[in-house]
This record gives sequence, C-alpha cells and structure tokens, in this order.
Amino acid sequence: MMGRHRYDVVIVGSGPNGLTAGAALASEGKSCLLIESEDTIGGGCRTQELTLPGFRHDVCSAVHPMGYMSPAFRQLKLEEVGIKWIHPPHSVAHPLDRQPAVMLSPDKALTAERLDDADRTTFYESVQPLMETFARVGPQLLDPLCPRKDLLDLVRFGLRGIQPAKAFASRLFDGPRAKALFAGCAAHSILPLTAWGTAAFGLIFLLSGGQFAWPIAKRGSQTIVDALAKTFVSHGGKLQLSTRIQSFSDLPEAKRYVFDLSPKQLSSICGDYLPARYRHRLARFRYGPAVFKIDYALSEPIPWSDPLCHDASTVHLGGTLEEIAASENAAWQGQACSNPFVLVCQQSHFDATRAPEGSHTGYAYCHVPFNSDVTPIVELEKQIERFAPGFKDCVVARHTRNAKEFEAYNSSYCGGAITGGANTLSQLLTRPVARFVPYATPNPRIYLCSQSTPPGGGAHGMCGYAAARFVSRSMD
Repeated sequence: MMGRHRYDVVIVGSGPNGLTAGAALASEGKSCLLIESEDTIGGGCRTQELTLPGFRHDVCSAVHPMGYMSPAFRQLKLEEVGIKWIHPPHSVAHPLDRQPAVMLSPDKALTAERLDDADRTTFYESVQPLMETFARVGPQLLDPLCPRKDLLDLVRFGLRGIQPAKAFASRLFDGPRAKALFAGCAAHSILPLTAWGTAAFGLIFLLSGGQFAWPIAKRGSQTIVDALAKTFVSHGGKLQLSTRIQSFSDLPEAKRYVFDLSPKQLSSICGDYLPARYRHRLARFRYGPAVFKIDYALSEPIPWSDPLCHDASTVHLGGTLEEIAASENAAWQGQACSNPFVLVCQQSHFDATRAPEGSHTGYAYCHVPFNSDVTPIVELEKQIERFAPGFKDCVVARHTRNAKEFEAYNSSYCGGAITGGANTLSQLLTRPVARFVPYATPNPRIYLCSQSTPPGGGAHGMCGYAAARFVSRSMD
C-alpha cells in the first residue's frame, strides 16, 4: 500500500471523466484522492507547444460542442472557474471541388443558401424543426441517467438515428451538397457510413452545429481540465501526479475505486479483484479505428479557395458522400486510404493566444486502421491542398503522431483509438459490457468512468458524472 490514509474514493486517471467524477464526489463531501501517471493532468485534453515555442496546440480534443452542451460542466459551474468558450461565426465548412463550400451555421439562412436548390425546402421543412427539437433534448442525449422529459421526441430521434448514415442521407436529401455535409458530420462516428446507428452521429453533429457555433476553449483545451481540477481541489480533493498504478496493490485504502482508464487497463490493474468471466468480456470489447494527426505551425492562415472557410472552427475535407464513405470503410477494414476524410481545426483564427502575432496553428487528422504505424502525411496534405492550394508554402513546422504513438502518449487510447471504443450500435449503451449499471463491475468497490462507458467519447465529462452518481448512491 502507498500509505495508511483512508479515502472514501480513489480515482485513477485525470482525463475529463476522472476529474469530473472527482469534482462531483468531492463536492458532496467525499474524501477523494485522484492519481495521475503523468506529471500533468488532462489525458487527451491537454494543450502543448508541440511544434515551436509560442505555438500552442490541442493534443487531442479541440472543438467542443459536447463540452458546451454538457450537463455535468454546467452543474459544476466550470465557466465560473476558468472556461471561456469562443464561438466562431460558423460550425463547419465543407469544401467541394470548384464550388463554394457547404456551410453549417447558426445562421440558418446561410446554411440553406449553400445547399442545392432541391434541398432548401427539405432544410426548412424537415431539418430546421429537428434543430428546434434538439435544443430541448440534446443535453438529455448526453446523460443516460436523466429523467426523460421529452420521451416522444427522443423516441423519434432514436428511430431516425438508428439508420445507416449513407442510406439516411440519400433518402432525406436530393443534391450532393447536403449529402456531403451530412456525411462529414456522420464520419465523427469513426464507423463505416453503412453501419447501423451512424445516422445518429450525423444528426447530433448537424443539429448541434445549426443550433450554436461549435466552440473552442480560450487558451486551449487544457483550460477545461484545469477548471475541473480547481473545482476538485476547492472541495478538498487531493491530486497525486507522476504515479503510475500497475496493480491494485499499489493503491491506498479506500471504500471505492473509480478508473478513468480503458477496459484493457482496468483488467490489467485489477486482475483477480475482478472475476475471470468479467475480464474475458472486457477483452472482447472492440476499440475501432485509430487516428493519425498533424499539428502545424503556420506563417499565415490556411489559404482556402472559399474564404468563408476561415470563419468555421472545423473544416471537413473529403468531398462527396461516396468519397467519405469509402474512406471510413477503409479504416474500419484495416486498409490505408489514398483519399482520406480529414478533419481540420483552426483555433488560432479565433483565439490569439494560440500562436505568435501574425502566425497561426493548424490541426488535422484522419482515421486509420487500429494499432497501425502508418503516417499518411502525403495523403492528408493532398486533401488540404485540394481545397487550399498553396497550403504547404505556409507550413513552418510539423508535429505528427500515428496510432501507436497516440497509445504511447496516453495508454487509454488502445491502438490509437481516441473515442474509448467503437461506436457500434451494440456498444453504444452496453460499453464496455452489457450490465444494468455499465459503470459498475462485479466487485462492488470498483467502478469504471472512462469514455469506454456511456455516453462515450468526447471532452464532456458525462461518463465520469454518471459513474459518480452510482458511486455516491452505493455509499449512502
């Protein structure tokens, strides 16, 4: 044992979920210790100078529609202790070859204007009413434990979302521009767009981006976990950094243990403290494709062919629905793609703290096979150049990270999968295994709170918040 102190709860892992669980439990008066293996908190929610001094890059999570919507962050009042959201004019720009970009914006007239004529009526008559519904039910989708006040709307949303994204887009829209926009939103699922349930991701991102402009965090995503840590410590929580837990015997005595780790790590650390059958089920958990990412120090903004792209926090590069579907299917099948779907974030356009005056940062990643060491720099930059000719001339420095390097950076990213597990329909609510309380394990003292539990990936803290409620109830 590391000490003779007794805690109500010991939390392992300081990602957004571990910190949210700690902040929620400490605010209830529980004595909590949070242990982190690295010398800084944050997991995938860190901001670092990855390229050159003065260029501050979000290491993983960058744009935060789910964090902005998060009931946990609002309940913990994080905006009062350090988070400042910056909203650009638009959420998404989706360039197409030799055409104006399709835009997703709270300016609904602009969004409609950039669609094909055949889809403008569909947007106003079908999509815009869904945006109004989403304004009510969106936070409920993030909270698996909240009372379902709008049950009928949620059921209707679920019936639409259960469909494959490719088929859904083809039925709803007539023109290629709206289909491409929906495909880019659905590709956040990191699944083939023919998979059941991917329409839900397309709808969530499409509707949120039309309700509010997807924000970034001023000074970097690190401020989110810093605000959580400040809240945790203010309620008496203790942080212990640079301490790697390798077995359950390394932990101090506590009534409950909460792990913000992957199922693989949970099984390895807890060993015989968990039944063999449960550990076998954890081993069958599927993580899905990984990511390859490049961070850029730039001498000027990315030279988009359509200047309106500069006003969006996120740019989806992949062309048509068919192209994006082919890219996502390749990653799922373990294959390299010569024409990958690329997500670009440009935080320095809206936050001057991210780069030296006159310079900019760039952030781009694509989906690659699980646990691969492929480094598709040429393919990724070809996509950027396709819609921003002359981009390479703006690059001052690059920092790359492939799937295996992502796991080396954060061992919770098994095989470089950054979402905590494949978002398949069978794993959406049963992650990591099918249990009435997915955060609990067969050992009543051990809980899991990572993004491998509902509602899944994203810097929103809701997995930790939900787990904390069950931990608290078990101690009453």
